[in-house]
This record gives sequence, structure tokens and C-alpha cells, in this order.
Amino acid sequence: MRKLMDQGRMKGPENRSRRGRRRKTAGHDMRDRWMITYADLITLLLIFFVMMYAMSRLDVEKYDIVTHSLQSTFKSGDSLLEEGTGITGSADRFNHKNPSPTAKEGNNRGTEQQGKESNSNEKPMTERELAFRKQEEQLHNLMGLIEKYIKDNGLEDQIRVADLPKGISITLSDRFLFDAGKADLKSGSAKTLSKLASLFSTLDTVISIEGHTDSMPIGSASKFKDNWELSGARALSVLRFFIDREKLDPEHFQYAGYADTRPTADNKTDAGRQKNRRVEITVLRQLQQ
Repeated sequence: MRKLMDQGRMKGPENRSRRGRRRKTAGHDMRDRWMITYADLITLLLIFFVMMYAMSRLDVEKYDIVTHSLQSTFKSGDSLLEEGTGITGSADRFNHKNPSPTAKEGNNRGTEQQGKESNSNEKPMTERELAFRKQEEQLHNLMGLIEKYIKDNGLEDQIRVADLPKGISITLSDRFLFDAGKADLKSGSAKTLSKLASLFSTLDTVISIEGHTDSMPIGSASKFKDNWELSGARALSVLRFFIDREKLDPEHFQYAGYADTRPTADNKTDAGRQKNRRVEITVLRQLQQ
């Protein structure tokens, strides 16, 4: 009996150590078991995607059918923003504004045909229309000749020319034409006025001559009462040169004096007053009746 107890005591510690080792091994195995499941899952996914890739194939014929169907649908439908019927043809069916593609083609052809017919049936211009066209050509040539004359003779500071809606305007400075406070033409201006007269002789229109002054009152030594008389007398002197010396038709002329009522610059400065003292000759855009 005592021997059995001694053997039991000797085997007890050994058994306990073995059971501890078994528990540690079993716990270690339990902690690493999830890796087996994870590895199996990854392997299965890899096999799944390989099989899907091997089975996939693009059906070119079906792709072309779908593509052409979508293209024809969007081309045949009109815009909803313009009160059209939309892609399905059901929207705004009672407020249809956009013509169908066939109607558009028909309208385009009709427009082209109308354009051809209108060109073929275009009425010839009347005599008055032809006269206006001829006058525009004359005015264009007149402006070119005057600009060339001014440049060739270095008169840019004395004469200005402009194409205005009412006609070709030729502005001459009073220093080029007159002495201060006088209305008699200077002898040096005769050459230029004669050149203008030669250009005016071929025109069938009205030529307006306007005299302008600055706002300074007339001096006591002048024979003119005020700027009204001075501006009118200066315009009349230019008119007399054209009809008396150059023998132009008086019916093609008119003249007026405006004193200082139509300034082109500030009368408070010397330079502005100098610009305002002028004679304007305008070849009007109108035909003689």
C-alpha cells in the first residue's frame, strides 16, 4: 500500500506537466486555425476570378446593335428644352415646335430654291437707284482726291476732310482763307478753291457752304456788326468764288452763317477758338430733282 502511494506521488507531477504541455499545444493550434480558413477563402476567390475571366467574351455583334440603336434614338428625338417631343416622342406632343428631320431637309431645299428663284427674278435697279450708286462712287473718289491733294501740298493743318452721313465735309481754317475780322479771301487760297471747283463741276448734287466763328465779340474797327454777319459774309465770299470766278452752276449751292452757335472745340482756349473759326464745305448726299 505504501508502495502504491509512493508511485502515485511520483507519477502525479509528471502527469500534471504532460497535461500542461497538451493544453499549451492545443491553445496554440486554436489560435492559428483561422489562417487555414483565410487561405482557403483566398484560393477560392482566385479560382473564381480565373474562371470568370476564362468564360468572358465580348459579343461584337450585340455591341454594334445596341450602339446603332442608341444613335438612331438620340438623332430622331428633338429637344425637350425647345418644347420638342423628347427621345420617346411622348413629351409635349401638343406643343411640338421642332420640325422633323425630313421637314428640315425639305425646308432647307425650299429655302435654297427660293434663293435661286429670287436671284433669277431679281428686279433691275431703277434709274434713281443707279443714280445714287453712281453718286456714292463719285463721293468716294472725291474724298480720295482731296486727301491726296492735302497731303501733296502739306495742308493738313489748314484743311480737313471727313466722310459724314450727310456727305463729304471739307473744313477750311479761317487763317487759310481770311485775315482776322475780315471776309475777303486771301490770294493764297485761290489755288485750293480752284482745285475744289474743278472737282465739284462733275457732281450732280448740292454743295453747302457754312461760315462759323468763335465766341469773341467783333472789334469796333470791323465793318461787321457781329459774328452773324461775319460768318455769313465769309461763306458768301467762298460761294462767290465758285459761281463768279469758276462759273459753277448756282443751283448746286447753298450757304449759311452760324456765328458761334455750332462750335467744334472749347471757346475758352486759343486753340479751341482757332478750330471754331472755319468754313465748312459739304458735298451733300442727295440728288438734284
